Amino acid sequence: MQNLEKFADDVLVTYYSEGNNNAFDVLLTRHQAKVYNYILQMVKDRNLADDIFQETFVKAITTIKQGRYAEAGKFSAWVCRIARNLIIDNFRQEKVEATVSTDDSNFDVLNRKDLSEDTIEDLLIDSQIQADVRRIVKQLPDSQREVLIMRYYKGLSFKEIADVTGVSINTALGRMRYAILNLRRIAKENRIALSR
Repeated sequence: MQNLEKFADDVLVTYYSEGNNNAFDVLLTRHQAKVYNYILQMVKDRNLADDIFQETFVKAITTIKQGRYAEAGKFSAWVCRIARNLIIDNFRQEKVEATVSTDDSNFDVLNRKDLSEDTIEDLLIDSQIQADVRRIVKQLPDSQREVLIMRYYKGLSFKEIADVTGVSINTALGRMRYAILNLRRIAKENRIALSR
């Protein structure tokens, strides 16, 4: 196996797009500290930074695999742009969720569904959704189910998942992506609502 460390980023991207997963591992190792520190500096929250970091590289993987990577510039700048856009999207979402109009004098800020206790009906719906999710998760291929359970139920990072399963971070990210796509597909085919 050739030593990929000596190759420039654009060559590694080409190798990865042609199916060499080790090429992406080199890119990830080469740029992860810079990208993660950039995200952390912007969001000032380690958990959020972890999520955005992982989402950044999932998006990078998807873009390259779909043949849509057409950067003439540096790979690291491109990845940081993806991270920046995800950070902006996150802040926009937080702003939308935090906005409450008090123009309506009949509106009581404290009389909101999310501040009240769940009704019996809500609890039954939640219980049904959880049962449906468990049933769908069982239908996933073993490798996808394993990564999904480790990430969402055990709270492991993709680095920890990669270490435990003995695969690259890139492979763990890919398995998670396909697990989510398959969950959505199975839910849609069976007309299962996964939220209230």
